[in-house]
Amino acid sequence: MNIDFMILDFIQKHMRCEMLDAVMPVITALGNGGLIWIAMTAILLCFPKTRRLGAGMAVSLALEAVLCNVILKPLAARTRPFDIRTEIVLLIARSHDYSFPSGHTGAAFAAAAALYFGKSRGWIPAGILAVLMGFSRLYLYVHYPTDVLGGALLGIITGWLSVRFLEKADCLRGERNR
Repeated sequence: MNIDFMILDFIQKHMRCEMLDAVMPVITALGNGGLIWIAMTAILLCFPKTRRLGAGMAVSLALEAVLCNVILKPLAARTRPFDIRTEIVLLIARSHDYSFPSGHTGAAFAAAAALYFGKSRGWIPAGILAVLMGFSRLYLYVHYPTDVLGGALLGIITGWLSVRFLEKADCLRGERNR
């Protein structure tokens, strides 16, 4: 955990500024409850041309949410960094669940990965937002770097699995890949 705190403390000491103090809570809030990703998924599901991408995102987000929030967080039961370094002044409300893995980061990367593996160029803006969201969790001192890394890996894996699952389902039904 020493390297985790070294990185978090470096960010606090060398990167904190008024502009980022205003921007990072907004970026993090976009991921609250996965709402931005759920909204994007709903929009994609509305149109026949993007329905397959929307389905990939839906499966990926659902799988990530279950693995992250139901299985891994309670299993790891990792205390959040602000609960250890109590002198840190938080810019957002305290989270009351466990730290590992980062659910915000996991959902963001699950959505971006589903778009990437689904061969959509939409993965680029989604990927940029996913990286920013992961960084915001570090900047705000609510996750360790290993939490963010774990969330990113979980999201990428669930994105890949969801697209592969849908491809296999199409093959079983005798449909061509689109």
